[in-house]
Amino acid sequence: MSENRNTGRHKADIFAGNFKTDPYWWDDVPRDADAGLPLDALPHRADVVIVGSGYAGLHAAITLARGGTDVVVLEASALGFGASSRNGGMVSGGINVGKHAHVSDAEIDRLLSEASESYGWFERFIRDEQIDAVYQRCGRFVGAHSAKAWDKLARQVDALNDIADSGAQMVAPAQTHDHLASDHYRGGMIIERSGAVHPGKLHKGVLDAAAAAGARLFGGVQAGAIRKTARGLEVDTSQHAIETDAVIIATNGYTGRFSHWHQQRVVPVPSYQIATEEIGAAAVKALFPSLRMIADTKRLLSYFRPSPDRKRVLFGGRARYLQHDAIAGAHLLYDRLLRVFPQLDGIRLTHCWYGNVAYLRDGIPHLDESKPVELPGVFHALGCHGSGVVMMSWLGHRTALKAAGRLNSESAFSGRALARFPAYREVPWFLPVVGQYYRFRDWLDVQTDRR
Repeated sequence: MSENRNTGRHKADIFAGNFKTDPYWWDDVPRDADAGLPLDALPHRADVVIVGSGYAGLHAAITLARGGTDVVVLEASALGFGASSRNGGMVSGGINVGKHAHVSDAEIDRLLSEASESYGWFERFIRDEQIDAVYQRCGRFVGAHSAKAWDKLARQVDALNDIADSGAQMVAPAQTHDHLASDHYRGGMIIERSGAVHPGKLHKGVLDAAAAAGARLFGGVQAGAIRKTARGLEVDTSQHAIETDAVIIATNGYTGRFSHWHQQRVVPVPSYQIATEEIGAAAVKALFPSLRMIADTKRLLSYFRPSPDRKRVLFGGRARYLQHDAIAGAHLLYDRLLRVFPQLDGIRLTHCWYGNVAYLRDGIPHLDESKPVELPGVFHALGCHGSGVVMMSWLGHRTALKAAGRLNSESAFSGRALARFPAYREVPWFLPVVGQYYRFRDWLDVQTDRR
């Protein structure tokens, strides 16, 4: 079960001379610390304050501002500094919704149905806003890491097709090479209704749309305590307090200390990614014959893809949980890359970076009014569980409608309690233990196949 089999040569030579610990996406769309309005323009009053400038926060801002609401968006770092400009850029219609949840089949059907709706809405948004996100509806191949995992995928096909219109079909082990030049997986499942974007360009397009809609965007402003007042709500910030009628918390894996109530219910889980040096379009096509996005069925999954220009490989997964180190993470992911593609031995890395996804206790994305009795008017859109490009965009949009009283039907992602994690105080100390347990379970699945 060793996670690092790199030779001494690999340890010395895996990094290209221009290696960076910033996201690969930032090469095209650098983070701009001066983006947004100047801090002296921060108002003392707004109709709605949104905390977080990722996909969820910006889509909430667009929906509200286009309805005539005065919206302020606060971001502690540069606008878009978090997962919205760090993720893998893989998009789908909710095939992973409820993957680790314990809910009824009827509820899973409702979640899948709305997740499918979110994908169509996302495609229309990109088209109508003319966002150059390098959107490619290329489909996804989900690799089965064991025979048991293949059987589990096969049981999902009918629901994915009947409810989510996913275009799902199984791939027998003997046909794996039609989609992936690797012997690492035992067949898998194709999802046709799936694709890819350039996250940095997508975020920039959504950010521009929010500004054009009239939302006031502020980077470098840390949100603080939220209080109920005689006139509504008051939000402390690192500049000054802002009076407001409603607050939307869209911080996901970057919730932090500003709201302890939400922080205790959202666990940030770091996901690391690496980018190889350019190997050329022909070499990438040889590795990915159908040019699909790739994910696998492991509990500690790997996800990987061709870059948008299809000249290099991007590979992601869990690496380190508490003490973050891009160099150490790069070594771990390089080893896993070679397990899938041993033919890439000797190829160097140009980037390694990480960002936080967010997990909730029930394993399902969530939008709702957080504490309607104690603190009415505070809403949240949280819990992407690693599938956030479409889902967090959709949750932001729907949360804005709910906050404005314009939600025509209750979302399948609301109506449940946002439960806290026991014994969780700021530092998710339990993640390494959970990670080791999941790694053992994944290893055991493979060993069972070998008996």
